[in-house]
Amino acid sequence: MSVNKVILVGRLGRDPETRYTGGGQAVCNFSMATDESFKDRNGERQKRTEWHKIVVWGKQAEIAQQYLKKGSQIYLEGRIQSREWTDKENQKRTSYEIVATNFRMLGSRADNMGAGGGASRAASAPSGGFAGDFDHEAPAPAMDDQAGPEVTDEDIPF
Repeated sequence: MSVNKVILVGRLGRDPETRYTGGGQAVCNFSMATDESFKDRNGERQKRTEWHKIVVWGKQAEIAQQYLKKGSQIYLEGRIQSREWTDKENQKRTSYEIVATNFRMLGSRADNMGAGGGASRAASAPSGGFAGDFDHEAPAPAMDDQAGPEVTDEDIPF
């Protein structure tokens, strides 16, 4: 038996970009940052940021394009996938990406107001999540729309 499952909570590093396959299926790409704080050997507080390439397919891709913006905080579930190719210098290259199977916006409504205007944290689905084919068996921890820490520019890892 094997398991390939990823759970991330972080912020988008750029606005989502959506394209369509020849068959009309939406595919959305964006970067996501996660960070951790730790003390180094000298006892000084350090912060490390990891960047993740995210790929979302189908209806979820269209929802991501509509509601997510650079800086949006999200909870995401998915799997790791590798891609191999040969570059222009004939060198073999490998990159890794997260193929999202479920995501949910976090934070307050004000945190998620982007250039597009009044995007709420959910697409008004009765389940409290996004409308579409999402996995609701393992939902993200509930976040109160009214509460939450104030986020400053210093908190955003990009």
